[in-house]
Amino acid sequence: MAGNNLALYTFGIFRHPANDPSNQGFHDRNDLNFQIVEQSHGFVARSGYLDEPGPPSWGEQVFPRFYIERGDGWSPSTLSLWEDLASAVAFSYSGVHAEALKHGREWFLKPAWPPYVLWWVDASHRPTWQEAVVRHEFLHDQGACPFAFDFKSPFDREGKQTSIDRKAVRSKALLNETRQKNFV
Repeated sequence: MAGNNLALYTFGIFRHPANDPSNQGFHDRNDLNFQIVEQSHGFVARSGYLDEPGPPSWGEQVFPRFYIERGDGWSPSTLSLWEDLASAVAFSYSGVHAEALKHGREWFLKPAWPPYVLWWVDASHRPTWQEAVVRHEFLHDQGACPFAFDFKSPFDREGKQTSIDRKAVRSKALLNETRQKNFV
């Protein structure tokens, strides 16, 4: 199963409608985060969004049942593929993205749902938004297992519970930070 990729779906709900001035800090960081993720060590691909510039969308974007309509028809979510757990952790919790996470409480409702879900896919497979939502809701309803998990309870490619290699995360985070200096 060495040809598998790690799928990562994130989902949040703004405290206020998307165009509210309170969300400007999120919007100001969004394009930079997308540029940096694509340069991150271990990044494979990400879905774009229908009718927006960037990579093609992996199907119609849908949202989990936790979605709250705020009059703007969307909620921040991402869908990406990674080579391994360490690469996804390194991007998520270091550099520019980690700085943005520190402001999450300013922009987003405190979730009563998982803020993200992970699962392994065949290297030739591009998960759809619908598939991501199914996994996300499963993690909320059933808890972590090989079908849907998080960084706190990760599973390896073979479906066995594992731990995250913190040394590999630090190494990849340093590589990412070096690359990020070209953007900031």
